[in-house]
Amino acid sequence: MSGASNLDRATSRQGWSRFVLIGGVLLVTALVIGAPVVAVFSQALSKGLGYALESLAHPDTRAAIWLSVTVAIVVVPINTVFGIAAAWAIAKFRFPGRKLLLAIVELPFSVSPIVAGISYLFVYGGQGLFGPWLEAHDLKIMFALPGIILATTFVTAPFVARELIPLMQLQGNGDEEVAATLGARGWQTFFRVTLPNIRWGLLYGVVLCNARVLGEFGAVSIVSGNIRGETNTLPLHVELLYHDYNAAGAFAAAAVLTLVALVTLLVKTLMERVIRSA
Repeated sequence: MSGASNLDRATSRQGWSRFVLIGGVLLVTALVIGAPVVAVFSQALSKGLGYALESLAHPDTRAAIWLSVTVAIVVVPINTVFGIAAAWAIAKFRFPGRKLLLAIVELPFSVSPIVAGISYLFVYGGQGLFGPWLEAHDLKIMFALPGIILATTFVTAPFVARELIPLMQLQGNGDEEVAATLGARGWQTFFRVTLPNIRWGLLYGVVLCNARVLGEFGAVSIVSGNIRGETNTLPLHVELLYHDYNAAGAFAAAAVLTLVALVTLLVKTLMERVIRSA
């Protein structure tokens, strides 16, 4: 009887602990994540849907959206190719400096985007390492589209690689070795064996990379020059509108970024289900 009583008390304590833990997590999630998301959409519609759509149709806002899309169109493919190459080299081969390469690939995760932006200024800015040469040849990197692309590429470089490296390491080299014994060449092996095996991880990394590109603020704010209608991406334009005391317009633009985040989350969830069922 004593053993059964102790078991009941332990079960009761576990039930209360579980209730407190789940309740605490839900409360923090609602306050820290849920409330800001609700606030974005409520503030965006505070002056009505018509005003929100009018704000999004403003030339400066449309220019900011188009610039963000342009940067994503350029940066995401670059980081996709880089991520595949880096993951393939690190996971499939053994060579001197392999761990150093892995550390370099992960470096943008630990470096503040602000620091990255300032570093690019010291390299490509007017007073930077290559600044005089660039000016002499009438090449503009900083405070223009190339600088935005460079800074965004640096910040988002690890996303695809970090999704693929563990996956490729887990899969090993067995399939590739079999393909090689059957006479397949390097690129044939990649496209017919390696790529099909990593397609879901690759797509997962691309989705995350795209979301991060569209939402990048810190590094871009340093290298863009904040020129309204020219070098302002959508996150920078949100800040400008807010500083102009146009809160409804700022939140309308922020709602676009929030929708991108929510769509990314939905795609991520669907992909995880597909991967588990595959």
